[in-house]
Amino acid sequence: MLFAVICTDKPGGGPIRAANRPAHLDWLKAGGDRVKLAGPFLAPDQQAMTGSLLVLEAEDEAAVRAFAATDPYAQAGLFSAVEFKPWRCVVAQL
Repeated sequence: MLFAVICTDKPGGGPIRAANRPAHLDWLKAGGDRVKLAGPFLAPDQQAMTGSLLVLEAEDEAAVRAFAATDPYAQAGLFSAVEFKPWRCVVAQL
């Protein structure tokens, strides 16, 4: 089953994001086939990152939550909110 993980950065979280970005990218790569899609949300200037969207494959929401808790961004306290939603891909043309 697929899940969308929608993460919103805390105000002023840019320095936390920058400091943990290499570890976060390594974590995504280490996630292997379970990470189907990942990338940052952008501010209107299309430069500043304001959150993250991940699409993960897992047996259930508990497995997604457990994996997401190991994200270096989450461990560094970057997010003000994280939502977990079951998701179905209907069209993909990336």
